[in-house]
Amino acid sequence: EVQLIHFNESKVSNYSTLLLSEDKNVLYVGAREVIFALNAVNIAEKQHELHWKVTEDKRTKCAVKGKSEQTECRNYVRVLQQLNDTFLYVCGTNAFQPTCDYLSLISFELGGKNEDGKGRCPFDPAQSYTSVMVDEELYSGTSYNFLGSEPIISRHSHQSPLRTEYAIPWLNEPNFVFADVIRADPNSTDGEDDKIYFFFTEVSVEYEFVGKLMIPRIARVCKRDQGGLRTLQKKWTSFLKARLICTIPDKNLIFNVINDVFILKSPTLKEPVIYGVFTPQLNNVGLSAVCAYNLSTVEDVFSKGKYMQSATVEQSHTKWVRYNGEIPNPRPGACINNEARASNYMSSLNLPDKTLQFVKDHPLMDDSVTPMGDRPRLVKRDVKYTQIVVDRVRALNGTIYDVMFISTDRGALHKAISYENGMHIIEETQLFPNFEPVQTLLLSSKTGRRYLFAGSNSGVVQSPVAFCDKYTTCVDCVLARDPYCAWKPLEASCIDIFKEGEMERNWIQNIGGDASSCSDKVRENPLQHTFKHGSTAELKCSQKSNLAQVVWKFKDDVLRVESPKYRLLEKALLIFNLSEGDSGVYQCLSEEKVKNKKFSQVLAKHVLELKKMQHTTVGPTVTAAPTEGNIDVPKVSPVSTEGSTAHISTTHMVPVTTARILTKPIGPVLTSVASNTELFNSIPDAVPEKTMFLKSNDNFLLMFLFLFFFILFLCLLSYNCYKGYLPGQCLKFRSVMLLGKKKTKSDFSDCEQSVKETLVEQGSVSHQSGEQPKPAHDTGYETEPDCGNSQLQAGDSQASHEAKDKPFDVKCELKFADSDAEGD
Repeated sequence: EVQLIHFNESKVSNYSTLLLSEDKNVLYVGAREVIFALNAVNIAEKQHELHWKVTEDKRTKCAVKGKSEQTECRNYVRVLQQLNDTFLYVCGTNAFQPTCDYLSLISFELGGKNEDGKGRCPFDPAQSYTSVMVDEELYSGTSYNFLGSEPIISRHSHQSPLRTEYAIPWLNEPNFVFADVIRADPNSTDGEDDKIYFFFTEVSVEYEFVGKLMIPRIARVCKRDQGGLRTLQKKWTSFLKARLICTIPDKNLIFNVINDVFILKSPTLKEPVIYGVFTPQLNNVGLSAVCAYNLSTVEDVFSKGKYMQSATVEQSHTKWVRYNGEIPNPRPGACINNEARASNYMSSLNLPDKTLQFVKDHPLMDDSVTPMGDRPRLVKRDVKYTQIVVDRVRALNGTIYDVMFISTDRGALHKAISYENGMHIIEETQLFPNFEPVQTLLLSSKTGRRYLFAGSNSGVVQSPVAFCDKYTTCVDCVLARDPYCAWKPLEASCIDIFKEGEMERNWIQNIGGDASSCSDKVRENPLQHTFKHGSTAELKCSQKSNLAQVVWKFKDDVLRVESPKYRLLEKALLIFNLSEGDSGVYQCLSEEKVKNKKFSQVLAKHVLELKKMQHTTVGPTVTAAPTEGNIDVPKVSPVSTEGSTAHISTTHMVPVTTARILTKPIGPVLTSVASNTELFNSIPDAVPEKTMFLKSNDNFLLMFLFLFFFILFLCLLSYNCYKGYLPGQCLKFRSVMLLGKKKTKSDFSDCEQSVKETLVEQGSVSHQSGEQPKPAHDTGYETEPDCGNSQLQAGDSQASHEAKDKPFDVKCELKFADSDAEGD
């Protein structure tokens, strides 16, 4: 477990803009409709708060344009830059009407100028943006219109505002991620200018593809650029862009989407180093990479590389090819230096039109910027990196290491260092418990106060750069390979060397992982556990070294964890369907190779015993005790052991998700590790079903279920018999139960008798009147009287009147076999 400091306010979201003032120890946070000033030493302490809301009139107009009044039509703070010691320059989306203002650091109130923010701040909070303040002038990359269809890189200046040309060769649907300034060397004799670099991903114009092929770019402008006199008026004359390459050639992997950039500037470096986080455009395999570039490589491309030009193919198709013609002098896109001044070009306003027209038509370089070592520094599978910061650390032996802190879209933070010709992730920390993406990451490298600040949609998190105090032994401290940490023998603790006043020689640190200097002995206090037959055991074991391999031994023999009976988790071993043969001593060992030597240590020892079978009807009541990890189980006979955090349950294991933030180590293998709960729930099919679900005291439950369903069946059967839905024997049984007198045969003798009597009566009436009876017409009805010429007999007038109400002058009642009426 690690200690993190969180900050968030109710009904406030989108903490995506952070600005750190190391001189004042203040962290400024720009969120939705609010700006905070927090104590940089402890961000839980809020110093100031300023609400910057949208007026109802602007929200209504925004909603009329088809935007969401509850989400989009708000004021999202997107620009938060330090103008000077007394003011901040802030900009917000302001319901799709971007506005900028000046924030006083004394009163922490806005100046009320409400400047137009077009070109400095995006209209839509979902649009990309980046900005940097250089000598009280704002350089920004964003969109210039409501629809976001006009991208722009601009400089906000009262003396000389500049912007890019609105043309596809300059910017083609860019997604801005970062901008920063690199100052010219003051000791240089060439008189170079300060340069501002922009990083973005845009749609390619030089490569043909079925869809839109994305290309990572680096663009550069000069600080003293003043635009052209006739050509490129109030436009950049120094704008050039080139492609950033981040590929693995032997595996044909191309990372062509850049997510974030950090420029490492340090006095110990000969030149700044650019670190970029990349992902593939079609990221079906879930890969992320980190590539590093020397600034000299970038400058060589812009100052010596070839240009590209558009060529018309078949009168309609435009293709970009290398330009091999004559290049004007001075070189297009170059900053004004001593060589240009010697030719009487004192500023960009003096440049000839030929040079300006060339840079207007050829802003894209043909040469690409290649990474250091021609391959990525780090490649990770099943993760998407979002932000990166890099710190430069000097170890106890004087070796300098570049430590990378990389955030993910799942709220985690990876810590990686470079040694032995490779990058190794030595630690993973879950910053946000709800696994949301990290949107902003800042590093405070102030001496004695090194912190990381991460912003997301729900809040801000403060984390130290190292968690040295979590290592309790010398071996664990050394095998962590953390250049921030060292073992202090006098105090028998792992300390942060940058928080101590003076370094001592007897401190133990070895980035290679050689722990032979450690004199402490690992105690092997075994944990006693008792389980029942058929239950599942969980044996805890947590290794401290992230490059080590966990090996389990049972009765001094290496355990085959590939068997379906076992499941090896990240910090535990599961044993299913316990039997007498599973009793014994289990050892968890950490093994790793250090300088061709195998280093092994016992992390935990467990003694497992089984209870004898007892026939009980009621299961024992056990109170669960919280344990380390994602699964909390009850514990028996708690015996502490140094270097081990294993706790075992006496009954069935019940997964319970905890709300604690854990530091989860990961190995160098490029595979992700699922959580304990997910692995426990994904038991292999080869495990017998009764192993997982049948316990020793489940017989009573099965018998109860059997009786319950049997009684339910009888009730349903009786109900259907009573309603008469079941024929045959069930109806006879029902008749007996109801004492009913039923006719088992369906006859219609009563109805036939009634028909006969009716016909006889009609025949006798006609015979008494002296007429001969006529044969009846066959109409299909036996009861229809004989009628001639549609005339009824006089004696039948009454019968005819009654026939209107009853067409069939027959009275009969049909009785069915399932009728409940009693017989006559």
